[in-house]
Amino acid sequence: MKSFVASPANIKKKWYLVDAQGKTLGRLASELASRIRGKHKPEYTPFLDTGDYFIVINANKINVTGKKSSQKIYYRHTGTAGGLKQTVFNKMLAKDPAYIITKAVKGMLPRGPLGRKMLKKLHVYADGSHKHMAQRPEAIEL
Repeated sequence: MKSFVASPANIKKKWYLVDAQGKTLGRLASELASRIRGKHKPEYTPFLDTGDYFIVINANKINVTGKKSSQKIYYRHTGTAGGLKQTVFNKMLAKDPAYIITKAVKGMLPRGPLGRKMLKKLHVYADGSHKHMAQRPEAIEL
């Protein structure tokens, strides 16, 4: 019995459109991360990029459960001494809603060059418009 190992030549990638309106952040991010890796395909190979491209629209209408909207904190560091900056979820949602979904998915992808390559297949937009109509994305419900 031989194991199937996909090669870059026989990997077919499609474009999908996902509407984030009314979706829960963690549930959406985990499904996106799994599909960006290609785990939903029978030809999934852990060390290859077998996943699809995803366009997420309406990122500014994402939901979180419980008190996360006022208690979840995003950290960043300026690089100088004492330069730790914090932003609460509500302010980040108003400032950069695409960052919220991108950061959640990035945390669920593998670390290293393969994970960075996979993250480039995620395109997040705050409102309902996007610039990928030429790829003819197929709308799916996650």
